[in-house]
Amino acid sequence: MGRWQSGAGERLERAALDLFLEQGFDATTVPQITARAGLTTRTFFRHYADKREVVFGGVDFIQAFVVSRVIGAPASATPIEAVARAYQEVGANFQENIEAFRQRQHVIDATPELQARELGKLAVIASAIAQALCERGVADPVATMAAELGTLVFRLTFERWLNGHGPHDWSGLFRDRLKDAAIVIAGAS
Repeated sequence: MGRWQSGAGERLERAALDLFLEQGFDATTVPQITARAGLTTRTFFRHYADKREVVFGGVDFIQAFVVSRVIGAPASATPIEAVARAYQEVGANFQENIEAFRQRQHVIDATPELQARELGKLAVIASAIAQALCERGVADPVATMAAELGTLVFRLTFERWLNGHGPHDWSGLFRDRLKDAAIVIAGAS
């Protein structure tokens, strides 16, 4: 086997997800993952700090993508508009991988440790978005509230999108959750 095989990260993620679904997260070991992927344990640790990180491999990309879109939003965009546009755009890229996202979420839902990790990762993304909004000149606490609200809308949209039946329109689902948030805020006075 070659020392630097291309696609190693994807192979590790696929092998890990398959094993997590077959035998559970806790019962799966890194050597089992690497054997299934046809790679070495050393290669695994070049890509991931531990087996939990395999489940969240794409989170850094999502964070960077959303933050870059918030920073690059039109100057006329309100804080929540900048965040909403970014999350709508990232979600539109999910469609081709819905089954992989469903499998991933099944593993997370079955593992309390991963549920907590997922919430922590979302909090890190929200914090990065708040910082990006501050860089756009948005004062706190407005930046934090827009980031947290947008991230909540994203999470609720993601859940609905994964659990829906039939065709899925990410943008439509996201707009519906954003309208729900507006109703909650309007009633909060």
